[in-house]
Amino acid sequence: MPRDTIPYITGFIVKPLSVSGIGVVTFTDGTNDIEPNQSQCEAYGYTYNRATGTCSISRYSTSLNRGFANENNKTFGAGNSTETGTNNTIIMGENNTVKGFSRNSIITGNQNEIANGINNANVSGTLGEATADNSKVLGGNAPSDNLGERQSIEVIYGKQTTNGNTTASNLNNISANYFSIPDNTAMYFHADCLAVRVGGTGTGTAGDYASFVQRGVVINKSGVLSVNSERDNIKSSGTVTLWRTSGNVSGTDFYIGVRGAAGVTIEWVCSIRLTQIKTGVTL
Repeated sequence: MPRDTIPYITGFIVKPLSVSGIGVVTFTDGTNDIEPNQSQCEAYGYTYNRATGTCSISRYSTSLNRGFANENNKTFGAGNSTETGTNNTIIMGENNTVKGFSRNSIITGNQNEIANGINNANVSGTLGEATADNSKVLGGNAPSDNLGERQSIEVIYGKQTTNGNTTASNLNNISANYFSIPDNTAMYFHADCLAVRVGGTGTGTAGDYASFVQRGVVINKSGVLSVNSERDNIKSSGTVTLWRTSGNVSGTDFYIGVRGAAGVTIEWVCSIRLTQIKTGVTL
């Protein structure tokens, strides 16, 4: 999923992802973790050590790292951790972790975690795991369970369509951004979707609308996803005969497919609740 906290510098296809406890910087190309070369490291203002081939925070010290990791954060309780690059985050509880380069999030409860680079997340309960921007997560686990073993997740997908093709809607309406299903994990999804016509010259008028419930199960069996889904047409008005939703997967990503009509500009939004079992065994 995209790491939007630090933007790419023009001319570079990698950017900083995380900083270790001793100040070593790891980069990413958006998919893979990368050890940067000297020009990549120094372009982002870090120091490159030719002898070790590592990139690190300039003039690293424990106090510098601690200050960088806790800018405008508030923690209440024992054993909480905000890793490097965490900003504007509140934690209330015990033994919670924000993995770093994360902004504007809230954790309440114990043993919860916000993944690296995830912004605007709200996690509560026990052993909840947030892996998507703007998500709400409720972990309902015993203290001895695995992270994210049982939890519910709320996210928003959006899209604008102008033709009659089935198109992937996007997590947070950001192009090519989707929710990734972890290995050996099953999720029941319930998507409340609304579509409103806002323009176009095709049949019908602005203000036509339709609503749908798309629901089913998506499962990742050792890296291979499948989906079993159904759609209920709820209420509609105007010329909406061809409009519809579908449950889809691509690689390890899950999304709601949306289809409008030729020459019709439609705004789509889907509020999706995902109920998860991360099995902990090979499926």
